[in-house]
Amino acid sequence: MRYEGTIYRPPGEWKSYLLQVTVGCSHNKCTFCDMYKGKDYHVRPMEEVLEDIRLARAYYGDIRRVFLCDGDAIALPTSDLLTILSALYRTFPNLEKVTAYAGPGSTLRKTPQELEELCRAGLKRVYLGVETGDDALLKAICKGVDAQRMLEAGIRLREAGMELWVMVILGLAGRGDASRRHILATAEMMNQMKPRHLSALSLMLKEGTPLYEDWRAGRFTPVTAEECLAEARLLIEKLEVDPLHFTCDHASNYLPLKGGLPEDREQFLAAIDAALSHGEGMRPDWYRLL
Repeated sequence: MRYEGTIYRPPGEWKSYLLQVTVGCSHNKCTFCDMYKGKDYHVRPMEEVLEDIRLARAYYGDIRRVFLCDGDAIALPTSDLLTILSALYRTFPNLEKVTAYAGPGSTLRKTPQELEELCRAGLKRVYLGVETGDDALLKAICKGVDAQRMLEAGIRLREAGMELWVMVILGLAGRGDASRRHILATAEMMNQMKPRHLSALSLMLKEGTPLYEDWRAGRFTPVTAEECLAEARLLIEKLEVDPLHFTCDHASNYLPLKGGLPEDREQFLAAIDAALSHGEGMRPDWYRLL
Protein backbone atom coordinates (compact mmCIF):
# COMPACT_ATOMS: atom_id res chain seq x y z
CA MET A 1 0.00 0.00 0.00
CA ARG A 2 1.61 3.33 1.06
CA TYR A 3 5.24 3.19 2.15
CA GLU A 4 7.97 5.65 3.08
CA GLY A 5 11.44 4.67 1.85
CA THR A 6 12.81 1.20 1.25
CA ILE A 7 10.94 -1.55 3.10
CA TYR A 8 12.74 -4.53 4.64
CA ARG A 9 11.31 -7.78 5.94
CA PRO A 10 12.74 -11.09 7.17
CA PRO A 11 13.02 -13.75 4.43
CA GLY A 12 10.36 -15.84 6.14
CA GLU A 13 7.77 -13.07 5.72
CA TRP A 14 7.68 -13.17 1.92
CA LYS A 15 4.01 -14.17 1.96
CA SER A 16 3.00 -11.52 4.49
CA TYR A 17 1.22 -8.24 3.93
CA LEU A 18 3.71 -5.53 4.96
CA LEU A 19 2.07 -2.85 7.08
CA GLN A 20 4.31 0.10 7.86
CA VAL A 21 3.47 1.35 11.35
CA THR A 22 6.75 3.16 12.05
CA VAL A 23 9.29 4.65 9.67
CA GLY A 24 12.92 3.71 10.26
CA CYS A 25 14.49 2.26 13.40
CA SER A 26 14.12 3.77 16.85
CA HIS A 27 17.78 2.93 17.64
CA ASN A 28 19.48 3.23 14.24
CA LYS A 29 23.04 3.37 15.62
CA CYS A 30 24.41 -0.10 14.83
CA THR A 31 27.76 0.31 13.11
CA PHE A 32 27.21 -2.49 10.57
CA CYS A 33 23.66 -1.66 9.44
CA ASP A 34 22.66 0.63 6.57
CA MET A 35 18.99 -0.36 6.33
CA TYR A 36 17.48 2.75 7.88
CA LYS A 37 20.30 5.31 7.66
CA GLY A 38 18.30 7.41 5.20
CA LYS A 39 15.21 7.61 7.40
CA ASP A 40 14.38 9.74 10.42
CA TYR A 41 12.49 7.55 12.84
CA HIS A 42 8.88 8.48 13.41
CA VAL A 43 5.56 6.84 14.12
CA ARG A 44 2.98 6.92 11.36
CA PRO A 45 -0.32 8.59 12.29
CA MET A 46 -2.83 6.03 13.53
CA GLU A 47 -5.49 7.18 11.07
CA GLU A 48 -3.11 6.45 8.17
CA VAL A 49 -2.30 2.99 9.50
CA LEU A 50 -5.95 2.12 9.96
CA GLU A 51 -6.74 3.45 6.49
CA ASP A 52 -3.99 1.26 5.03
CA ILE A 53 -5.59 -1.75 6.70
CA ARG A 54 -8.91 -0.92 5.05
CA LEU A 55 -7.17 -0.41 1.69
CA ALA A 56 -5.41 -3.76 2.03
CA ARG A 57 -8.73 -5.49 2.64
CA ALA A 58 -10.22 -3.88 -0.47
CA TYR A 59 -7.17 -4.71 -2.62
CA TYR A 60 -6.07 -8.14 -1.33
CA GLY A 61 -9.24 -9.51 0.19
CA ASP A 62 -8.61 -11.71 3.21
CA ILE A 63 -5.03 -12.02 4.47
CA ARG A 64 -3.43 -14.75 6.59
CA ARG A 65 -0.20 -13.05 7.73
CA VAL A 66 0.91 -9.49 8.43
CA PHE A 67 4.41 -8.16 9.16
CA LEU A 68 4.64 -4.81 10.93
CA CYS A 69 7.36 -2.57 9.47
CA ASP A 70 9.83 -0.86 9.89
CA GLY A 71 12.81 -1.90 11.97
CA ASP A 72 11.37 -1.87 15.47
CA ALA A 73 7.57 -1.87 15.51
CA ILE A 74 7.54 -2.98 19.14
CA ALA A 75 8.78 0.51 20.01
CA LEU A 76 5.22 1.74 19.52
CA PRO A 77 3.22 2.44 22.67
CA THR A 78 1.47 -0.73 23.76
CA SER A 79 -1.94 0.91 23.43
CA ASP A 80 -1.22 1.78 19.78
CA LEU A 81 -0.05 -1.74 19.01
CA LEU A 82 -3.17 -3.16 20.60
CA THR A 83 -5.33 -0.86 18.48
CA ILE A 84 -3.54 -1.97 15.31
CA LEU A 85 -3.71 -5.66 16.22
CA SER A 86 -7.42 -5.41 16.98
CA ALA A 87 -8.08 -3.70 13.65
CA LEU A 88 -6.10 -6.33 11.75
CA TYR A 89 -7.86 -9.34 13.26
CA ARG A 90 -11.24 -7.64 12.92
CA THR A 91 -10.60 -6.76 9.26
CA PHE A 92 -9.11 -10.10 8.20
CA PRO A 93 -11.17 -12.99 9.65
CA ASN A 94 -8.66 -15.63 8.56
CA LEU A 95 -5.59 -13.81 9.87
CA GLU A 96 -3.31 -16.37 11.51
CA LYS A 97 -0.49 -14.27 12.90
CA VAL A 98 1.07 -10.82 13.07
CA THR A 99 4.86 -10.55 13.30
CA ALA A 100 7.42 -7.77 13.76
CA TYR A 101 11.06 -6.89 14.38
CA ALA A 102 11.77 -6.23 18.06
CA GLY A 103 14.66 -4.09 19.25
CA PRO A 104 16.18 -5.14 22.59
CA GLY A 105 15.90 -1.67 24.11
CA SER A 106 12.29 -1.25 23.03
CA THR A 107 11.45 -4.70 24.35
CA LEU A 108 12.95 -3.94 27.75
CA ARG A 109 10.97 -0.71 28.01
CA LYS A 110 7.80 -2.81 28.08
CA THR A 111 6.74 -4.78 31.13
CA PRO A 112 6.39 -8.56 30.92
CA GLN A 113 2.65 -8.01 31.33
CA GLU A 114 2.54 -5.69 28.30
CA LEU A 115 4.38 -8.25 26.18
CA GLU A 116 1.98 -10.99 27.28
CA GLU A 117 -0.96 -8.74 26.40
CA LEU A 118 0.48 -8.13 22.93
CA CYS A 119 0.91 -11.86 22.40
CA ARG A 120 -2.67 -12.55 23.46
CA ALA A 121 -3.81 -9.81 21.06
CA GLY A 122 -2.11 -11.61 18.16
CA LEU A 123 1.54 -10.52 17.95
CA LYS A 124 2.64 -14.12 17.58
CA ARG A 125 6.22 -13.89 16.32
CA VAL A 126 9.07 -11.42 16.84
CA TYR A 127 12.48 -11.19 15.19
CA LEU A 128 15.28 -10.11 17.53
CA GLY A 129 18.62 -9.00 16.09
CA VAL A 130 20.99 -10.30 18.76
CA GLU A 131 24.02 -10.20 16.40
CA THR A 132 26.42 -11.51 19.10
CA GLY A 133 26.49 -12.68 22.67
CA ASP A 134 29.85 -11.04 23.31
CA ASP A 135 29.58 -8.06 25.66
CA ALA A 136 32.56 -6.15 24.26
CA LEU A 137 31.40 -6.66 20.67
CA LEU A 138 27.86 -5.50 21.47
CA LYS A 139 29.40 -2.28 22.78
CA ALA A 140 31.70 -1.93 19.78
CA ILE A 141 28.83 -2.21 17.29
CA CYS A 142 26.71 0.26 19.32
CA LYS A 143 23.83 -2.18 19.80
CA GLY A 144 22.53 -0.18 22.77
CA VAL A 145 22.42 -3.01 25.33
CA ASP A 146 24.97 -5.24 27.01
CA ALA A 147 24.90 -9.03 26.85
CA GLN A 148 22.86 -9.45 30.04
CA ARG A 149 20.19 -7.03 28.85
CA MET A 150 20.11 -8.65 25.41
CA LEU A 151 19.58 -12.03 27.05
CA GLU A 152 16.84 -10.57 29.24
CA ALA A 153 15.05 -9.10 26.20
CA GLY A 154 15.01 -12.45 24.42
CA ILE A 155 13.81 -14.35 27.47
CA ARG A 156 11.04 -11.80 28.07
CA LEU A 157 9.75 -12.20 24.52
CA ARG A 158 9.82 -15.98 24.73
CA GLU A 159 8.21 -16.11 28.15
CA ALA A 160 5.46 -13.77 26.92
CA GLY A 161 4.45 -16.61 24.59
CA MET A 162 5.78 -15.21 21.31
CA GLU A 163 7.71 -17.27 18.77
CA LEU A 164 11.25 -15.94 19.18
CA TRP A 165 13.29 -15.80 15.98
CA VAL A 166 16.86 -14.61 16.51
CA MET A 167 19.46 -13.33 14.05
CA VAL A 168 23.23 -13.45 14.67
CA ILE A 169 26.05 -12.36 12.35
CA LEU A 170 29.03 -14.53 11.49
CA GLY A 171 32.23 -12.57 10.93
CA LEU A 172 31.05 -9.59 12.96
CA ALA A 173 34.16 -9.54 15.16
CA GLY A 174 36.60 -9.69 12.26
CA ARG A 175 39.75 -11.81 12.25
CA GLY A 176 41.74 -12.91 15.26
CA ASP A 177 40.94 -14.05 18.79
CA ALA A 178 37.79 -11.94 18.90
CA SER A 179 36.23 -14.24 16.31
CA ARG A 180 36.22 -17.26 18.62
CA ARG A 181 35.06 -15.19 21.61
CA HIS A 182 32.15 -13.88 19.51
CA ILE A 183 30.96 -17.36 18.55
CA LEU A 184 31.42 -18.98 21.96
CA ALA A 185 29.58 -16.14 23.70
CA THR A 186 26.81 -16.22 21.09
CA ALA A 187 26.29 -19.96 21.50
CA GLU A 188 26.22 -19.57 25.28
CA MET A 189 23.61 -16.82 25.04
CA MET A 190 21.42 -18.86 22.68
CA ASN A 191 21.59 -21.83 25.03
CA GLN A 192 20.16 -19.61 27.76
CA MET A 193 17.74 -17.60 25.61
CA LYS A 194 16.32 -20.71 23.90
CA PRO A 195 14.85 -19.18 20.74
CA ARG A 196 12.58 -21.22 18.52
CA HIS A 197 14.55 -20.27 15.40
CA LEU A 198 18.12 -19.09 14.93
CA SER A 199 19.32 -17.54 11.70
CA ALA A 200 23.08 -17.08 11.23
CA LEU A 201 23.82 -14.42 8.62
CA SER A 202 27.30 -13.47 7.41
CA LEU A 203 28.68 -9.95 7.66
CA MET A 204 28.47 -7.87 4.51
CA LEU A 205 30.21 -4.50 4.76
CA LYS A 206 27.88 -1.74 3.57
CA GLU A 207 29.21 1.54 2.21
CA GLY A 208 28.28 4.46 4.41
CA THR A 209 28.31 2.53 7.68
CA PRO A 210 30.90 3.12 10.43
CA LEU A 211 32.14 -0.47 10.16
CA TYR A 212 32.71 -0.02 6.43
CA GLU A 213 34.78 3.09 7.18
CA ASP A 214 36.75 1.14 9.79
CA TRP A 215 37.55 -1.44 7.10
CA ARG A 216 38.62 1.21 4.60
CA ALA A 217 40.86 2.80 7.25
CA GLY A 218 42.45 -0.52 8.19
CA ARG A 219 40.87 -0.66 11.64
CA PHE A 220 38.77 -3.74 10.84
CA THR A 221 39.89 -6.89 9.03
CA PRO A 222 37.04 -9.09 7.72
CA VAL A 223 37.19 -12.86 8.08
CA THR A 224 37.83 -14.94 4.98
CA ALA A 225 35.15 -17.22 3.55
CA GLU A 226 36.88 -20.18 5.18
CA GLU A 227 37.05 -18.42 8.55
CA CYS A 228 33.37 -17.55 8.28
CA LEU A 229 32.55 -21.22 7.72
CA ALA A 230 34.74 -22.15 10.68
CA GLU A 231 32.66 -19.78 12.80
CA ALA A 232 29.47 -21.45 11.57
CA ARG A 233 30.94 -24.84 12.44
CA LEU A 234 31.89 -23.79 15.96
CA LEU A 235 28.47 -22.24 16.54
CA ILE A 236 26.66 -25.41 15.43
CA GLU A 237 28.93 -27.55 17.62
CA LYS A 238 28.21 -25.48 20.72
CA LEU A 239 24.45 -24.97 20.36
CA GLU A 240 22.49 -27.02 22.90
CA VAL A 241 18.96 -25.66 22.34
CA ASP A 242 16.61 -28.58 21.72
CA PRO A 243 14.63 -28.28 19.56
CA LEU A 244 15.97 -25.43 17.42
CA HIS A 245 15.17 -24.57 13.82
CA PHE A 246 18.47 -23.36 12.37
CA THR A 247 19.09 -21.56 9.09
CA CYS A 248 22.25 -20.28 7.51
CA ASP A 249 20.80 -19.82 4.02
CA HIS A 250 20.56 -16.04 3.74
CA ALA A 251 21.96 -14.44 0.57
CA SER A 252 24.95 -13.32 2.65
CA ASN A 253 26.03 -16.84 3.58
CA TYR A 254 28.79 -18.76 1.84
CA LEU A 255 27.19 -22.17 2.38
CA PRO A 256 23.42 -22.61 2.63
CA LEU A 257 22.31 -24.71 5.59
CA LYS A 258 18.78 -25.28 6.83
CA GLY A 259 17.29 -27.78 9.23
CA GLY A 260 16.87 -28.68 12.86
CA LEU A 261 19.14 -29.13 15.84
CA PRO A 262 20.23 -31.42 17.25
CA GLU A 263 19.02 -33.91 14.61
CA ASP A 264 20.83 -32.31 11.65
CA ARG A 265 24.02 -31.34 13.47
CA GLU A 266 26.25 -34.02 11.93
CA GLN A 267 24.88 -33.32 8.46
CA PHE A 268 25.64 -29.61 8.87
CA LEU A 269 29.16 -30.28 10.12
CA ALA A 270 29.86 -32.69 7.27
CA ALA A 271 28.67 -30.12 4.71
CA ILE A 272 30.93 -27.46 6.23
CA ASP A 273 33.89 -29.83 6.29
CA ALA A 274 33.33 -30.68 2.62
CA ALA A 275 33.20 -26.99 1.76
CA LEU A 276 36.37 -26.28 3.73
CA SER A 277 38.21 -29.25 2.19
CA HIS A 278 37.39 -28.76 -1.47
CA GLY A 279 34.87 -25.95 -1.83
CA GLU A 280 31.83 -28.20 -2.20
CA GLY A 281 28.63 -26.12 -2.21
CA MET A 282 30.44 -22.83 -1.61
CA ARG A 283 28.86 -19.66 -3.03
CA PRO A 284 31.21 -17.26 -4.82
CA ASP A 285 31.42 -13.68 -3.58
CA TRP A 286 29.51 -12.36 -6.59
CA TYR A 287 26.55 -14.53 -5.61
CA ARG A 288 26.55 -12.83 -2.21
CA LEU A 289 26.19 -9.48 -3.99
CA LEU A 290 29.54 -8.22 -2.71
